[in-house]
Amino acid sequence: MVAKAVVQASKGRIPVIASGHISESLKDQEAEITEMASTGVDAVILITNRLAKKDEGDDIWLKNCEQLLARIPRDIPLGFYECPYPYKRLLSEDNIRWCLGTGRFYFLKDTCCDIRQIEEKLSWLKGSKLKLYNANTSTLLESLQIGASGYSGVMANFHPELYVWLCEHYKDEKAKELSDQLAMMSLIERQYYPVNAKYFLSVEEKLPIRTVCRVQDEGGLTETFKKEIDMLSRVSDELAEAYEVRR
Repeated sequence: MVAKAVVQASKGRIPVIASGHISESLKDQEAEITEMASTGVDAVILITNRLAKKDEGDDIWLKNCEQLLARIPRDIPLGFYECPYPYKRLLSEDNIRWCLGTGRFYFLKDTCCDIRQIEEKLSWLKGSKLKLYNANTSTLLESLQIGASGYSGVMANFHPELYVWLCEHYKDEKAKELSDQLAMMSLIERQYYPVNAKYFLSVEEKLPIRTVCRVQDEGGLTETFKKEIDMLSRVSDELAEAYEVRR
């Protein structure tokens, strides 16, 4: 299992979180979460759209969340990911405040992509151990400046060290310039993700990884797309040199 391998490789140097929360039934979700916790990860991440259907209200979501928490061991640290697929379910204030009351949640991958909503969420989370990590590059710098704890987005597959620099130096005068460039480069997400990320990791980072994936046909990665990824890599190298970070 990938999660277990990452835990072993990290050797406690950094926290490791993972999900695997994909099933419809609460019984199957219980098994998934318990098995993932057994790998030694620091927290298991729940997918917000797994706890209610698209046409169901927050009351159903809360009921299902409460039942799921009753099924799994209390010592499993938990988090949330507002995953966009199969539909995006953003956490409401009432549900967030209920979750805070359980004392069992530590992580929120926020995907609202709206700085005003992020500011609201941060006000609800203030003083709690539940920390918000922004998945959106365009709002990242501003969110860090108002209290977000970090970045949790797909562009970390391409140049994580640049995001590390931004998260650590968001008060620096040079942060705005890097933020602008990262936002423009993040448009590659809309190209052919996740096939393009696998291509990047294989060709540019020399990792033994194939471009086969579940959600896209790898044959759709055109030669033009590949050239764009190669260009992204070169620009990333230049930025890493300018900001004195190792790639």
